[in-house]
Amino acid sequence: MPPTPAAPAALAALIRPDAVHRDLYTSPDLFALERRHFFANTWQYVVHASQLPAVGDYVTVDIAGRPLVAVRDADGAVRVLMNRCAHKGARVVSAPSGNTGAFFRCPYHAWAYDLDGALRAVPRRDGYAGTRMPTCEAGRGLVPVPHVRVYREFVFVKLSDHGPDFEAYFGEALTSIDNLVDRAPAGRLEITGGALRFMHDCNWKLFVENLNDTIHPMVVHESSAGTAKRLWSERPAAPGTPVPMAVEQFVPFVSGYEFFEATGLRVLPNGHSWSGAKGSIHSAYTAIPEYEAALVAAVGAERAHAILGTVRHNTVCYPSLTLKGAIQTIRVVRPIAVDRTLIESWTLRLVGAPDALLERSVTYNRLINAPFSVVGHDDLHVYRAIQQGLHADGNDWVSLHRDWTADETDPVDRTVGGLSELSMRNQYRAWLHFMTLSMAGGAP
Repeated sequence: MPPTPAAPAALAALIRPDAVHRDLYTSPDLFALERRHFFANTWQYVVHASQLPAVGDYVTVDIAGRPLVAVRDADGAVRVLMNRCAHKGARVVSAPSGNTGAFFRCPYHAWAYDLDGALRAVPRRDGYAGTRMPTCEAGRGLVPVPHVRVYREFVFVKLSDHGPDFEAYFGEALTSIDNLVDRAPAGRLEITGGALRFMHDCNWKLFVENLNDTIHPMVVHESSAGTAKRLWSERPAAPGTPVPMAVEQFVPFVSGYEFFEATGLRVLPNGHSWSGAKGSIHSAYTAIPEYEAALVAAVGAERAHAILGTVRHNTVCYPSLTLKGAIQTIRVVRPIAVDRTLIESWTLRLVGAPDALLERSVTYNRLINAPFSVVGHDDLHVYRAIQQGLHADGNDWVSLHRDWTADETDPVDRTVGGLSELSMRNQYRAWLHFMTLSMAGGAP
């Protein structure tokens, strides 16, 4: 493999209007550049504020190789800091989550920091008298992440000063977060339980592309969802027998091309999109009357009808957060290496909703997104096959031609048929833009 180019023009040569070069999935050098540029210039999801209910509560995450800690400060605000002691550079906290009390304390030399990152205390302070320590980087304490935005309790960061502000970056994609929160009769969400963490042996882009690829389910999931559909259809049942929740959630995955084409695909600037613009695999779920009654009581019948009538399948808040508002789950993309991606799946409880709704969400997350999910392993088998197959010789390009038209321009803002590959082409236009935004010479 030739050395991966770093100049904007050379990166642009890897993106065609209807195809991308295989190096985007296989090159460790490109992955290193993504960590340095792409993930720093785009807004990344960190944590949900409900995971930090008390002062001193923290969650640690790594984004593009940078260790971060999100913490609830004494004033009630959520702060995100670089998880690096200002002295020798040790991670100040290593646990995935916990409560640090009133301050952070480095495990190496006991330098202490307030919850806002300010340097609180150092051992042998007299040893620093007359030195530059108090006025240099070490004296400033933990480094705050430069751009933090809490949107309806979803916490995002941008690590660099390049790129648009939060609202300009996400635009209409934020309506999917709005719809998810608005589904709660009390108007707020809570993360419930821990994450279902599933390591994928593939490049992160394969997972993100697949979320709104609706031409694959009836093929890839024939062995899992197709089997569930067949077994249920062969089971004698009296008229009116309720469909089990698992069957109701499995079966739509093997709907035909006409069904998925009709669901529609909404494609937005900066790589965002959602499938299910006009209907989705969640549309025909059995109603939960007590939940609908609670929402009507909270917001009125007309508003409740509008909220529940939005049944988007996967919303991609590009590149790291995906939402399923109609089933109250989110997935977070954590790239580890060029061919390893950690996927976190979280279940959300709608505050004020009955337990029956939470049961449905938990069941779905376990059936579809968990490491022990048969549906999830269908996808993972294909991701692995792609990651391996791309090393074959003779064709350096990955086709994204389906439903391409010559009038596609950037930024894309349109609704198309559900089977289109427009969302993928749109992601790679955004990838190129944000990869080159902070490079010498700027965007191509």
